[in-house]
Amino acid sequence: MRRLLVLFAAAVLPLAGAAAPASATPAVWKWGPVYSADGMAGSWGKVYLHQFGYLVEGKLEDTRGKGCAWAVLKAQDARNGRWKSYGFYNCRPGVGSFKKDYRNVLQIRMQVCRGTASRPTGECSKWKPVLKQG
Repeated sequence: MRRLLVLFAAAVLPLAGAAAPASATPAVWKWGPVYSADGMAGSWGKVYLHQFGYLVEGKLEDTRGKGCAWAVLKAQDARNGRWKSYGFYNCRPGVGSFKKDYRNVLQIRMQVCRGTASRPTGECSKWKPVLKQG
């Protein structure tokens, strides 16, 4: 009888321990790196699934002191199909970070460009998918 209890406990304990970490881990997808056409700007990051939608977190690196690095995110709305764009820039050599929260989106794409402090001006990469549902 004692051996039976030990065997039963040995079988149940691994199952209980395995269930806790799986339910606590959110869904995460990595993306990048994406580089501008001239290779002087780069971006990479992760997409997190949370209860309200998706959170895009990224790093934007500017390797040259002249001009700025731009990360342009474009998302398609699931309700009306329209695209909205958001831009983030880094004008200092080194790595900066950005975050963007999305709700009700079908897909998210990104592009890395060079530009000024007011807008991207050129040397853009092709549009790269960050998230695509379906």
